[in-house]
Amino acid sequence: MWRVAVSVFRESVRDKVLYNLVFFAILLIAASALIGQLSAGQEVKIIKDLGLAAMSVFGLFIAVFIGIGLVFKEVERRSIYSLLAKPITRTQFILGKYAGLVLTLAVNLGIMVAAFYAVLAWLDATTPAVLKRAWEAPALDPAMLTAVALAFVQLMVITAVALLFSTFSSPLLSAALTFGVFLAGHFSADLRNVEQVVQSPAITGVTRALYYLLPNLAAFDVKARVVHGDPVPWTEVGLAVGYGVLYIGALLTAAVWIFSRRDFK
Repeated sequence: MWRVAVSVFRESVRDKVLYNLVFFAILLIAASALIGQLSAGQEVKIIKDLGLAAMSVFGLFIAVFIGIGLVFKEVERRSIYSLLAKPITRTQFILGKYAGLVLTLAVNLGIMVAAFYAVLAWLDATTPAVLKRAWEAPALDPAMLTAVALAFVQLMVITAVALLFSTFSSPLLSAALTFGVFLAGHFSADLRNVEQVVQSPAITGVTRALYYLLPNLAAFDVKARVVHGDPVPWTEVGLAVGYGVLYIGALLTAAVWIFSRRDFK
C-alpha cells in the first residue's frame, strides 16, 4: 500500500497541472497583499480572507482533478492487470491511491501555508504599531492553523468522494458528482430546513435523506471566525475531525467494496 501511495505522489508531482494550480494559489496569496493596500486598516483581514480561500479552492481542484483519475487511468491504460497480478490486494490498491493523494495534498498545502505566512510576516513587519492596534487578531495568529487543519480534513473528505466515484464512473462524471457533493455539503443546513418551506412529503423525504447522506462540509469551515479573531473551541475542532475521519472511513469502505467487485477480464 505504501508503494502505491509513493507512486501516486511521484506521478502527481510530475503533473504540470499540479504545478500550475500551486503557482496560481501562491500568486493569489501574494496579490492579496497588493489588494489589501487599497483598503486602509483592512489589509490583514483581506489577506487572511483571500489566502485561506485560495488554499481551500486550489486544494479542492487538486483533490478533484487528480482524484477522479486515480483508478480510471489504471483501467484505461490497462496497467490495472499487471498491478493486480502482483502481491497486492484491491483493498491495498485503493487505500494506497488515497494515501498518495492525501500526501500530495499535504505537501502542496504546506507550500501554500508557508507562502501565506510569509506574506503576513511581511505585512506585520511593515505596519506601524499604532495601526496594529486596530486589528481584530494578530497578523501571524496561530489560530489560522486551526482553519487550515480543518480545511485539510475537508479536502480529505472530498478526495475520498472523488476516489469513490472514480471506481465506477468516467472522469467527467466523477468531477461533476464530486463538485455537486462539495456544493451540497456546504448547504446541508438548507436541505434540513426545506421541510419548513415545502409541503410535499416526497420532496421532504428526499432532502432529509440527502441531509443525512451527504457530508456536512460546513462543519469544517471556520475561516470567517478565525479571521475576525473569534475563538474556535477545541471540542468543536475535535468533533469535526472525528466526523471527518468516520465519513472518510465510510467512503473508503464503499470504494473498496465497489472496486473489489469489478470484473476487469
